[in-house]
Amino acid sequence: MVQLSDEALSLVFREARTFSAWTNQPVSDETLQKIYELAKWGPTSANSGPARFMFLRSREAKERLRPALSAGNVEKTMTAPVTAIVAYDLKFYEKLPKLFPHNPGLRNVFAGNPQLVEITALRNSSLQGAYLMLAARSLGLDCGPMSGFDNAKVDEEFFGADKCEDCEQEFFPRGHVKSNFLCNIGYGDRSKLLQRSPRLEFDEACTLL
Repeated sequence: MVQLSDEALSLVFREARTFSAWTNQPVSDETLQKIYELAKWGPTSANSGPARFMFLRSREAKERLRPALSAGNVEKTMTAPVTAIVAYDLKFYEKLPKLFPHNPGLRNVFAGNPQLVEITALRNSSLQGAYLMLAARSLGLDCGPMSGFDNAKVDEEFFGADKCEDCEQEFFPRGHVKSNFLCNIGYGDRSKLLQRSPRLEFDEACTLL
């Protein structure tokens, strides 16, 4: 397999930063679709793909999120072009016949084991959230992942209704989807970056056996 150029690796890893301030450059729906089309190829357990992404773009959507945010996350979120709710579907196994067709019985393994469902959904949606960030960075965007919010409030506000009040779009079924973390997406204001924090060296974090 061909290795990425050093410039590309720097774009995605070395020079990429976590942003709290943003420029006014918008992020189009087409760009969000491109991000997902890249991120969806990242591996998950049994190709389960439990992550569900809700992209908040409008002022109205952001205001619905505001009450769930911790004080330190309000400004950075309200000014971001897009805030992604990275969530997970507790009934992801219903799609396994499509996503993992060579093992038709796997759906029933998950359906009868809620503890396995929870840990699989949380772990793999976290992976998929990271894939989403890497995809965004590879397309020249910046990210600001964060916790610092009330999951229960987010779940009730965004995943607690069966249908949108003012449209025909079906939302995720009540109780099946839970929030994992939030990620602001846009074009970061580099003039407001703080000095980059250090990372552990190889010998501090890794062991070779």
